[in-house]
Amino acid sequence: MNTNKSFFSVMKSYNKNFWLASTMELFERWAWYGLFAVLALYLTGSTDDGGLGFTHTEKGQIMGIVTAILYLLPMITGVIADKIGYKISLIIAYVLLISGYYFMGEVSSYTAVFLVFLWVAVGAAMFKPVASAIITKNTDESNSTLGFGIFYMSVNIGGFVGPAFSSTLRTQFGWKIIFLQAAIVIALNLIILLLFYKEKDREKSTDTMSEAIVGAIKNIWEAVRDTRLSVLLVIMIGFWTMFNQLFYTLPTFIEDWVNTNALHNSIAEISPWLASFMSGGGTSVNPEMLINIDAGAIILFQLIVSYFVLKVRHVSAMITGFTVASIGIGITFYTGNGIFTIIGIVIFALGEMMTNPTFSSFIALISPKGKEALYMGTYFLPIFLGNFLTTFISGNLYQAWSDKLSLLQTEMGNRGIEMPEITKEFTKNDYFAMASDKMGMTEIEMTQFIWDTYNPNKIWYVIVGIGVVTILALSIYDRLVIRPKEKRTV
Repeated sequence: MNTNKSFFSVMKSYNKNFWLASTMELFERWAWYGLFAVLALYLTGSTDDGGLGFTHTEKGQIMGIVTAILYLLPMITGVIADKIGYKISLIIAYVLLISGYYFMGEVSSYTAVFLVFLWVAVGAAMFKPVASAIITKNTDESNSTLGFGIFYMSVNIGGFVGPAFSSTLRTQFGWKIIFLQAAIVIALNLIILLLFYKEKDREKSTDTMSEAIVGAIKNIWEAVRDTRLSVLLVIMIGFWTMFNQLFYTLPTFIEDWVNTNALHNSIAEISPWLASFMSGGGTSVNPEMLINIDAGAIILFQLIVSYFVLKVRHVSAMITGFTVASIGIGITFYTGNGIFTIIGIVIFALGEMMTNPTFSSFIALISPKGKEALYMGTYFLPIFLGNFLTTFISGNLYQAWSDKLSLLQTEMGNRGIEMPEITKEFTKNDYFAMASDKMGMTEIEMTQFIWDTYNPNKIWYVIVGIGVVTILALSIYDRLVIRPKEKRTV
């Protein structure tokens, strides 16, 4: 790899399709994260606030299982894209996404939400390998690391703008507009695709679709038999399981345990505008805006980090990234102090910047010519398993260890205080208000008492433990597999 090129000369090497793919990725992530960053809050929110009132176990199943399926499907959708063409694949993806996002805001039962979200997942799965493959086809070894850094920065610009809009929109207009926003943004992507994207000539196969899919599965099996790839895929399950806590678990942890009113007032003393922005015009910082600090930090620093990572071995960069990310995610769950939540998210973002684009670049470099979409599909295997494991951490484990309502119900039972069941008429908010009154405490005092008594932050042991195991596994893998191979090729 030539690492002597200047930053600006590398930037000039990217063509029109590279920038179009990055732009479409930005808008697709705007729609996705505009919904996903608040989805845990929406699913578990009190019904009198417009939420669905689901349990955390139900939330974990909807978010974890459906998103896991989303990341498994690219093994098939990547083949379909190679067969029918990238432009047609993207048209199909956008139609599915527009309809899915809209109808997701129109349903409220567990089954209906699960099925419509699955519809959205199919559309997203059609999009994902195509966007990555366009980047792969329009970069080479001299600029792929920075190219995927730019691509990942686009992900995070969309990932920042979406939740920022959602925070203000849901505060002022309610939840349904969040789903409408997502549908409109994808419609913009469809317009961009139809007007500006021109697909280059591609190699046409004489295989039928079924033959292509069977061949793809065989090729994937052949690819994962490569130790360099397969072990990395397994190890990356740990990273994605840890990363997912940022969107699955942390928003509800903040909602339950962080006094965001106090955080809002602290920020307002420095910048009233920033406090208003982070609260969506309200009086408390919205959890999604704290989560959004991750994307904001990546927007500011991704290009710089990616440029310096150009000079570092792929595996060394990922080990460092894992370590930094584990420290960051641990801090966010260790305390109920909003300032430490912010610090932890920033630290996590730095680790994420070192890790994820580097891994993308590694797979791109070993992708055989003409099968870029297919091989980039293997990138999604650890994300699939990471999401599946997150189902239990964010769902069952959080419900048992960290859910404020569950712990409060336990405390009221221990005190022998009779409380009504949660219904549409007697909501979670009503339960909290009645419980604090019967305990003779303000709601803030009650929250602190439950925190001190039941230690809901102990979930951080599991989350950080996953990161530590991942770091150790990657270090051993580097020493036993990668470094010996590097010596043999010198």
